[in-house]
Amino acid sequence: MNLPCDTTRAAARETFLAGSGLAGAAITALPADASARRYFRLDGKGLLLMDSPPGAEPLAPYLRVAQLLRDCGLSAPGVLAADRELGLALVEDFGDATYTRLLAAGHDEAALYRLAVDALVRLHRAGPQAAEGVPAYDGQKLADEAALFIDWYAPLLVGEKAAALLRERYLAEFAALWRDVALRREVLVLRDYHVDNLMLLEGRAGVAACGLLDFQDALFGSPAYDLMSLLEDARRDIPDTLRVTLLTRYLGQRAEVDGRRFMADYQVLAAQRHAKVLGIFVRLAKRDGKHGYLKHLPRVLRLFQRALDSEHLRPLAALLDTHLPNWRQGLESDVIAQRLASSQSLRSIP
Repeated sequence: MNLPCDTTRAAARETFLAGSGLAGAAITALPADASARRYFRLDGKGLLLMDSPPGAEPLAPYLRVAQLLRDCGLSAPGVLAADRELGLALVEDFGDATYTRLLAAGHDEAALYRLAVDALVRLHRAGPQAAEGVPAYDGQKLADEAALFIDWYAPLLVGEKAAALLRERYLAEFAALWRDVALRREVLVLRDYHVDNLMLLEGRAGVAACGLLDFQDALFGSPAYDLMSLLEDARRDIPDTLRVTLLTRYLGQRAEVDGRRFMADYQVLAAQRHAKVLGIFVRLAKRDGKHGYLKHLPRVLRLFQRALDSEHLRPLAALLDTHLPNWRQGLESDVIAQRLASSQSLRSIP
């Protein structure tokens, strides 16, 4: 993927700001994340400049989903100006009070999570109309994501050749598991609903106090996905008692939901997401040079194992036990670094 050079993007940002009446505005770059998208804070303006290179991160999905969320009474950043061709937008600055920072500072964990659950309830009560024009979270998309485990993580264990030989059977086992959930067309699924992408907004009441970020990849699918993403976070441990309490809180507010079906979807989607994330974090390190995510691999592996311990997921667990020896033990960070550093090691690990 060829991204525009920094000089070209800087010139585009200057042109866009000038056209928005903000020529010469002082801007400060915010820390980058796993995507190609970047944010710049306009000092003293209460605004962010979002730079979303069209070839890598088209702007239109962000604008569409942001409006859908606001139509539900939820807090997505307001958009003051946008140029889809340039991939630039001026958006409301929600500040720095992410859940991640608040939790690190000792904020009430249960209160933050209750707010996030209640925001999901509001979104899910809106039903399919809140996902108008959004692509389906179908079997092909689920497979493309689950394949990241076999394409990027499994080669660290057995080498690229052995992992490739397992790929078809692995995806077939997964496809049998998500046959039903892949047909769900019920709610807008934000897909990265976790503490890094949630904020506490002062001066807003009810669920509007929960600020939502990083939702541009939203799809139309099962309500279980985002709740699972929140409660089974790659970035932090959540006490089991709190997890059960929050599940109960969600289902208690959605009496129309079949709880047994919901939890079956939850377990399958947990396995799928954790498989995806294991692969993504390895890919970010090897392909993009972003090694900071590797520290989360042990936690994600534990979550993946827990999902596969569910009775109806045991055939997939058995397949991995047979063909990926010691996959449950994980790898030490120094071993991962060594194997990532050598493409030869990925082809020939015994």
